[in-house]
Amino acid sequence: MTTSPADRHGIAVAVRGVEKHFTTRGSSLHALSGIDLDVPEGRFVTLFGPSGCGKSTLLRILAGLEASDAGEVELYGQPPAAASARKEIAWIPQTPALLPWRTVRENARLSADVNRTADRLGGSQRVPLDPDELLAALGLEAFADARPDQLSGGMRQRASIARGFAQGAPLMLMDEPFSALDELSREAAQLTLVELWERYRKTVVFVTHSAAEAVLLSDQVVVMTPRPGRIHAVVDIDLPRPRSSRLEETDEFAALVTHVKHTLRSGWQAAE
Repeated sequence: MTTSPADRHGIAVAVRGVEKHFTTRGSSLHALSGIDLDVPEGRFVTLFGPSGCGKSTLLRILAGLEASDAGEVELYGQPPAAASARKEIAWIPQTPALLPWRTVRENARLSADVNRTADRLGGSQRVPLDPDELLAALGLEAFADARPDQLSGGMRQRASIARGFAQGAPLMLMDEPFSALDELSREAAQLTLVELWERYRKTVVFVTHSAAEAVLLSDQVVVMTPRPGRIHAVVDIDLPRPRSSRLEETDEFAALVTHVKHTLRSGWQAAE
């Protein structure tokens, strides 16, 4: 998954030698060590590992929300701050963070309403999508005029995903967006995201601590070690697309989930 600096055609995200420390109460916490990662354009890549392995910290560095202590990050050949200024990053956090005074449609249109200068900043990678089309694809067309407090948790998260896609950013960074949902809502949201991604083929970096979720969604799963977080292995998910709930009942799916879990365990054992 890594390439030489001279061979970066088609690479959306390039990470080289990233290190991150946090200082808490006078002591230093080594969060990330020697992270090298390439994410090709149009691929769905998941950072996988239990809490505390640095996957969300790495995602925040990609988004420009945290600074690394060493190393380099490029998004489409530019630093995260430049990509953010050009509105080429869509950030989808664990909680939907919808504006309560705006309807679902108005929340989905938020980027179009506030980012009118993005194209003048050179955001040629942006291709804004029709919010109403996205809401229909996510099964929210009947709730387009509802307020967020009138929706279930799963519906609010779908509305957040619609807002992210509507922004038109080529790169979507998703930090465990389904972690707060109940099992049934989570399964429905996963399948909805699969369908939407297969339609628009954005580049996605997704964070999860669920092996099954990682396998269902991804083209590649990046398995991380315990703190300080390192990349132990990259597992290719060669399951056919389009994917549906039936995929989870197959032997191939079960075998890949087991393989990802075993890879995680071997990484943790090697780090001890």
